[in-house]
Amino acid sequence: MTKQPEQKTINWGIIGLGKIANKFATDLQTVSGAKLYAVASRSLKKAKDFAKKYDATKTYDSYEQLAKDDNIDAVYIATPHALHKENTLLCLEYGMAVLCEKPFAMNAEEVETMIAVAQSKNGLLMEALWTYFLPHYQFVLDAVKNNTYGKLLKLEADFGFYRDFDNSSRLFNKSLGGGSLLDIGIYPIFAALSTLGLPDKIEADATYFKNGADASCDMTFKYEDGAIAKLKSSLIEDLKTEAIFSFEKATVKINTMFHQPSTITLYTENKEKTLDFDYKTIGYNYETIHFNNLLRQGKTESDIMTFAFSKQLISTLDEVRALINLKY
Repeated sequence: MTKQPEQKTINWGIIGLGKIANKFATDLQTVSGAKLYAVASRSLKKAKDFAKKYDATKTYDSYEQLAKDDNIDAVYIATPHALHKENTLLCLEYGMAVLCEKPFAMNAEEVETMIAVAQSKNGLLMEALWTYFLPHYQFVLDAVKNNTYGKLLKLEADFGFYRDFDNSSRLFNKSLGGGSLLDIGIYPIFAALSTLGLPDKIEADATYFKNGADASCDMTFKYEDGAIAKLKSSLIEDLKTEAIFSFEKATVKINTMFHQPSTITLYTENKEKTLDFDYKTIGYNYETIHFNNLLRQGKTESDIMTFAFSKQLISTLDEVRALINLKY
């Protein structure tokens, strides 16, 4: 029997070491054939503390130094939204495969540039919208694709939590893309686009903090076939953060925190059933495994989180921003 070649270990780098980077690094430890090799922060102490916590080999206090490290195969960009384009282009320039946290960038023009550069360099680039890869969400997508419960008629999805306003926090910093829409509103919009597609008409209304960042956003997506999506994001109230898909023959509800590992309640003919997907991780390992496979196969684009979908997502966010007169 021929011995199978050992799977190449993919060395990861992380740029930006905030809350989401900690989650990514935690789950990276559960992925076989992958290692956190290097981390970069503008604070060397922060980089060293992070590296010690997650057993990274190298630490840098400069993003460019990390980008120049030839031992790194892939980099996860977890900096604030406004830096995504700059950081992505830097890493692509040095030949790295890039997994960039959502939103891909601040607007469609930036996303177009990032994709064009990746294509010109024949490099792998993907927007890290982890929800797309989670088993419970794949269950919903399969139900839509296979017409399991008939036509999807309506989606209701929200994402909201209360936070005391803090102008120094990235979450509220308008210049960094803070506010409810780009940070969390992207998830309800993602749910609509991935199941119902691009809407034929969008209605949107927002409230604002005193610094001009959006505090909440209510959106209605309307479709020519009569389908509708009611979406909401908020930083001023705690919402259920559920996604409810109403089909002709059933209602499929992704329970609270629908964007992360969750359960699904299925309502059919007066019957109620809860599906548990037996998650063992935070959930970031699924997109990482997918990305690692793309890299090993020499692919330059995901067949799930495609460039076309990323463009649709950011263009829809741009359209909503125009409707609510939100400018960065």
